[in-house]
Amino acid sequence: MNKHILEKTQIVAAIIPVDTQSGANNGDWVSLKGYGRCAIVFYKAAGVAGDDPVFTLRQATDVSGTSAKALDFTRIDTKVGAQTGIGQFTTNTQAAANTYTDAVSAEAQAIMVVDIKAEDLDIDNGFDCVQIQIPDTGSAGAQLGCALYLLHEPRHAKATMDSAIID
Repeated sequence: MNKHILEKTQIVAAIIPVDTQSGANNGDWVSLKGYGRCAIVFYKAAGVAGDDPVFTLRQATDVSGTSAKALDFTRIDTKVGAQTGIGQFTTNTQAAANTYTDAVSAEAQAIMVVDIKAEDLDIDNGFDCVQIQIPDTGSAGAQLGCALYLLHEPRHAKATMDSAIID
């Protein structure tokens, strides 16, 4: 198990650093064909009250977003507050839904993580791609944010991980 992180994890930019109040923030699509799981990590700066980000997940049949539909999840792990002072994630559970809003995170720094299993997708109908969306957070003030996909549990062991941005 003494492997470099890039020998067991593929890291892909989902949403580059952006002011999340600048409009729709649709992440790129990634394919889980070569991976068993995908941790979707949203990282944001403090903003202003009322501009809470909404974390939305979708699934599709290819990396161009064909037949996109909701991807429900029940667990999201968060660190909300000054990141230098928070050592552990808080696990939040919800009824199955494809969105999550943390109503106290607008004014704070935050890291939010949803870890999706490939089998959580509608694989019977050919769905194997995922996307994060962070819609416009409002107009009260700037709130910088970005997101990464951490694809892990590779299906095939090899020195160079499979690309997740192609089908």
